[in-house]
Amino acid sequence: MNISVLSHASVLSTHAGKALSLLRIVAGLMFMQHGAQKLFGFPAEAMGPFNLLSQMGIGGVLELVGGALIVLGLFTRPVAFILSGMMAVAYFQMHWQFGTASPFPLVNHGELAALYCWVFLYLVFAGPGEWAVDNQLSRRRRF
Repeated sequence: MNISVLSHASVLSTHAGKALSLLRIVAGLMFMQHGAQKLFGFPAEAMGPFNLLSQMGIGGVLELVGGALIVLGLFTRPVAFILSGMMAVAYFQMHWQFGTASPFPLVNHGELAALYCWVFLYLVFAGPGEWAVDNQLSRRRRF
């Protein structure tokens, strides 16, 4: 086995916490866009009028606020758990039934819902990474 490959792997592993933070931040920013679209018609036009207390309205609030909390790394695990469940519901409720009722995300246009579901579920177990408000809060509680 090539020794240089092993040394590169250990160097890369030292940055795993930072990479996890970047995954969390980018996923949160992208997720927030869905909420902003539903609530404010930005950055893309809203898909239609909706009631804030409807399932779509509550989803928009969860996307915007939950996405912001994910970006900050604040309450990461519980928020990610809620958002993962929300995306699982979205997939089975909105996409599985889409047109052909196919279970394949590419066919039923559920790729984003499925991917967000799994990314958020990963954050439940992996935590927020190095750059997170959660880390600052846990350090303060130790002292």
